[in-house]
Amino acid sequence: MLLTLLFNNIEISLIVTLGTAVSIASLLDSPFQLNIAMLYLISGTVSSILVKEARKRSSIIKAGLLVGATQIISLILADNLWIGLSTRYLLLISNGFVSAILVLGILPIFEYLFKTITNISLLELADFSHPLLKRLTIEAPGTYHHSLIVGNLSESASNAIYANGLLARIGGYYHDIGKLIRPEYFGENQSVNENKHDALPPTMSKLIIMSHVKEGTDLAKKYRLNPLLIDFIEQHHGKSLIYFFYRRALETSGEEKEVKEEVFRYPGPLPKTKETAIVLLADSVEAAVRALKEEDPSKIKEEVHRIINDKFVDGQLNKCNLTLNDLEKISEVFVKILTGIYHSRISYLKSDNHNKSSREDSRLPKKDKESSL
Repeated sequence: MLLTLLFNNIEISLIVTLGTAVSIASLLDSPFQLNIAMLYLISGTVSSILVKEARKRSSIIKAGLLVGATQIISLILADNLWIGLSTRYLLLISNGFVSAILVLGILPIFEYLFKTITNISLLELADFSHPLLKRLTIEAPGTYHHSLIVGNLSESASNAIYANGLLARIGGYYHDIGKLIRPEYFGENQSVNENKHDALPPTMSKLIIMSHVKEGTDLAKKYRLNPLLIDFIEQHHGKSLIYFFYRRALETSGEEKEVKEEVFRYPGPLPKTKETAIVLLADSVEAAVRALKEEDPSKIKEEVHRIINDKFVDGQLNKCNLTLNDLEKISEVFVKILTGIYHSRISYLKSDNHNKSSREDSRLPKKDKESSL
């Protein structure tokens, strides 16, 4: 149960279960060697299956009780062994229950030791009462809304290619927490008539924009976020070019000063897993589509494909194991969701009753109009 939860991989658990069953059988000098080995093998296999993708602590308790019941049935089928010994039945049920309690108790310790995170811990981080998410809602509401969309895009895309959708969603929620330090310098938190970067040179703007990755990492460590979530913060831009300020630097520098592209690139590292790569793509795609002047399905599709292709050609996906087929599925999911969010809306006409009253009101004398209001 512990191995299945920690590594989110049933194959590892089944291999260890088989090894344990064989080892126990070889150590016993009993006529019931085969029965005991089968007991370990069956109960271990059932427990692995029951806790796979478990997202609630109660699911593990139920799994423990069901494993105890499975052990009883296994022993009854094995030549009617222990029939009539009711205390042994109670022992087996207690075995499953106590195993589940032990797993829940030591799970956080093993998460820390193996630098991993389980679905149960991820769902706790998805609680919007978490201090970092609460700060985002108040101090950087635009970033908060952006992060929610990125999280949902990432989860759906990850599920489409059989990656860890829950991990991608929570990574999307926390990927931009560094913007809490200076939220007013990021477009989604700025008012229409105010842009802090208008008064700054491109090199200074670049430093402020880049700094949200380092500051996000520091915040995550301060709030003791799992290292797997810190990976999303560090890798969600890879080594991408901050094109807007690079272009502005080229325009303002003239011919007398060379502008190096490397100076305007994030320091990295590149995404190393499918989930972090998907968050990188979702982050860029959501921002680009939100900035479109025409919210037309064809324009959204074109923009999604352009962004994903640019990231691929720019080498931002070189360290993860996404295939071209994966990228096609990811783009389809992005287009479907973003089209639903950013679709164009028709302008609603006023009702006939409203138009009629307006026409009648226009025929009233001025004094009568004022009294009718």
